[in-house]
Amino acid sequence: MEEDQETVRGTVAPTTLTVHKRKARRKAIGTRAPILVEARPNARWSLDFVHDQFANGQRFRVLNVVDDVTRECLAAIPDTSISGHRVARELTALIERRGKPGMIVSDNGTELTSNAILRWGSEHRIEWHYIAPGKPMRNGFVESVNGRMRDELLNETVFRNLAHARVVIAAWAVDYNTERPHSALDYRTTADYARTLTTAIARPAAQDESSARRAIAQPAPDGVDPKRAQVAAE
Repeated sequence: MEEDQETVRGTVAPTTLTVHKRKARRKAIGTRAPILVEARPNARWSLDFVHDQFANGQRFRVLNVVDDVTRECLAAIPDTSISGHRVARELTALIERRGKPGMIVSDNGTELTSNAILRWGSEHRIEWHYIAPGKPMRNGFVESVNGRMRDELLNETVFRNLAHARVVIAAWAVDYNTERPHSALDYRTTADYARTLTTAIARPAAQDESSARRAIAQPAPDGVDPKRAQVAAE
C-alpha cells in the first residue's frame, strides 16, 4: 500500500495556478502645481461632498460647487449616490447656466478622479487641479461652505426623504448667496459681490489708474497669489 501511494505521488505533477492581475483603473491626474486666481467670476470653481442621513438611517451626500472668487455656492446637489458621470452631467448643466470656469479644484475622491471626469475635462478643455492628499484646507473655499452647511443645516434638520432634502438644501443655498453678509466680502452677500465684480470688470480699460485697489481673497489655499487676485473697488 505504501508503495502504491508513493507511485501515485510520483505521477502527479504539481499544479501551477496563473493569477491574472487586474489592470489598474485609469485615473485623472490633473495638476498639483501652484495656481493663480484671477479676480473674476468663474476664474476657479471648487467641488467637494458633504454627507448626512435621512430619518430612516439611509445615507445621502451633497455635491457642493463654489466659485472661489465670488464665494457663491453655485450648486448644492443632494442624492443617495453621485457617480463621476453624474458629477460631469451636473457640471455641464451648470456651465450652460453660468458659463465655463477657468479651472476646477477638488480632492482625489473616486468620483472626481474617474474616467468620466477625465473625459469631461478633456472635452470641455478645463484644467482640473487636485489638492495634495490629506490636506483638505487646500480646498478651503468649498470646505468653508461644507462647514457652514453642516453646522447651520445638516446638524439641525431631520430629513424625511430625498425630496425633502432637495427642497431644504436648495433654500439654504439661496439664503447663503442672497441674504447672508460675508465678512470676507466687506459684509456683502456673495450675489451682490459677484455683481460688483462683474461691473468692475466691464468698466473701460481707461479707468483711472489711481482708483483704490484691494485684494479680494483672504489668506487662501496654497497656490493663491493675492497679487493677482485684485479688483478695483467701488
